[in-house]
Amino acid sequence: MEPKKPGDKERLVDAYGREIRSLRFSLTNRCTLNCIYCHHEGESRDKRDKVEISAELVIEIARVASAYFGIRKIKITGGEPLMRSDLAEIVRGMRAFEDDISVTTNGVFLSKYAAELADAGLDRVNVSLDTLKEERYDSITRSKNNLPQVIDGIYSAIDAGLTPIKLNMVLLKGINDDEIEDMVNFVRECNRRGGQGSAILQPIELMPSFNPPVLQYKADFDKIEDELKSKASKIKTRRLQRRKKYFVDGVEVEVVHPIDNTEFCANCSRLRITSDGKFKGCLLRDGNLVPVESLDEEHILNQLKLAMKYRVPFYR
Repeated sequence: MEPKKPGDKERLVDAYGREIRSLRFSLTNRCTLNCIYCHHEGESRDKRDKVEISAELVIEIARVASAYFGIRKIKITGGEPLMRSDLAEIVRGMRAFEDDISVTTNGVFLSKYAAELADAGLDRVNVSLDTLKEERYDSITRSKNNLPQVIDGIYSAIDAGLTPIKLNMVLLKGINDDEIEDMVNFVRECNRRGGQGSAILQPIELMPSFNPPVLQYKADFDKIEDELKSKASKIKTRRLQRRKKYFVDGVEVEVVHPIDNTEFCANCSRLRITSDGKFKGCLLRDGNLVPVESLDEEHILNQLKLAMKYRVPFYR
């Protein structure tokens, strides 16, 4: 089957008119941390054994989506993707047909691999960083003594040019919701190291759907946004998902406010691929999985199209 010529590609669109413009690959269900709020990328929490999609399938799905549907933006996640020894190989394998490749990581191994990943063609990283206080970090991640490695990893990523680094801060009431100013100052320090815009702070609203007991920690997001608004010299709104960007003393703070946000769902342009090789149309839904069972190009195309039939907004 010959791909269409550039400019003559099909669009991968669901029944609600939402076009897929990026793919999000979960490479593994393994992780070095055990964060209290983790949604496991919408995958089952019962998996005790290692589950990892093959590098060959990741690269082939990305190639087919690029060739036939013009999808040239990739996000790589886990679990913790830096636990994959072949991560650089995967990035290198898809570099020729992608415009933007990024990785979301907890940062524990980032100082070790940042330069290698940059050489392989990775564009940038998102790093989970909920607090700058070691005792809080250990409590949130249910781990010990990892925060210094994460900070070193962020600096290494800046030095390797994997920017802009987005620092993902899940806001938790009574735990870290008093640290936004400290985080803004840390971003300013990162920008001094790598240049203006090297880092962006992303406060993220807690998604309690996967772990109801965590709901008690849901922060008052409206209050937090009001405080950011009062301090901002400039405010922008992203066209997609209506995300607000607040510029506070030169630091960009982009809030991620998905809960009960119909705009967030209405403008969703991402298709997930689980660590066991299934297309998942919505993070919050489980009845939408479409397995990819071979490297055959026509099979992948058919499964991509089938995934669109199961793709329904969570908030409507």
